[in-house]
Formats: sequence, C-alpha cells, structure tokens
Amino acid sequence: MAQAAKQEFRLKGWHVFAGFVAAFGVIITVNLVMAYNAIHTFPGLETKNSYVASQKFNEAQKAQLALGWDAQIRLERGNLILSIRDENGRPVNPVIEEAILGRATEARDDTTPVFAWTGSDLSAPVTLGRGNWNLRLKARSEDGTLFQQRLVLHVKG
Repeated sequence: MAQAAKQEFRLKGWHVFAGFVAAFGVIITVNLVMAYNAIHTFPGLETKNSYVASQKFNEAQKAQLALGWDAQIRLERGNLILSIRDENGRPVNPVIEEAILGRATEARDDTTPVFAWTGSDLSAPVTLGRGNWNLRLKARSEDGTLFQQRLVLHVKG
C-alpha cells in the first residue's frame, strides 16, 4: 500500500495578512452596524435646552412632591390602566397634557394613548408587544401644578 505523502503546512506571510484583514474586517463591520443602529433608533432629546430646564427643576420638583401623588400603570385585558392616588389613597383625575407610550430605546413604537376616566382610574386601549414600555406622563392638577413622571411597564409574552 502506498501512502500519500503528507504535505506539511507552512505559515506564510500572506496567511498572516489574510487573518489580520479578516479579524479587523469583522471588528469594523460590527462597529459600523452598531453605529448605524444607534443613530437610526435614537428616540430624540428629552428637552430642547437642558440648562434652562435645570434652572426650574428644583422648584417644579418641590411643587410636584407637595401634591403627594403616587402614579402606577398596569395592563389589563388590552387596556393601559393609569392609577393616580393622593397621599390619602383617594383617586385623582388630573388633566392629561401629554402621555407618550413607547420603548426606551426607539421612537418607532411610540403611541399616544387616549385616556378615559373610569371613576377610579384612567384607562386607554393599547396593543403592546413583549418587553419594557415607558409611559412619559405630563398631567396637571386642579391648582395648576405640573406632574411629570416616566412610568415603566413590563409586558410578558
């Protein structure tokens, strides 16, 4: 029986160069894909001028805390339920100035739920997929105090 002669592998310069180009090609490609996705899914700014907003933050926070409101959200049979209670546990029905429901990482799924008062809570029909959702809420009390809060909802499959 004749055995085929085994040819010994020899690492040459072009092998090293090809490996170098392939490794850095993968790294650069992944970085470009990640940068593209970061730019194209950025939901935008929370405020147009953060310096001006910071000048009024402490006053607004004190006024909001003085309301003593506790806000929570939950999902029940396709309805987003917003419960706002005062310090005595009584339901509050504020004027909703803005309510944006969306994901924290992108604006594509953002919606504006239309809330209706049920007598104890605010309810809005919504269709949500699995994952984390944020309700960015701006509501005004009877005395004109602005209540702002971001409420997180975890939707399980």
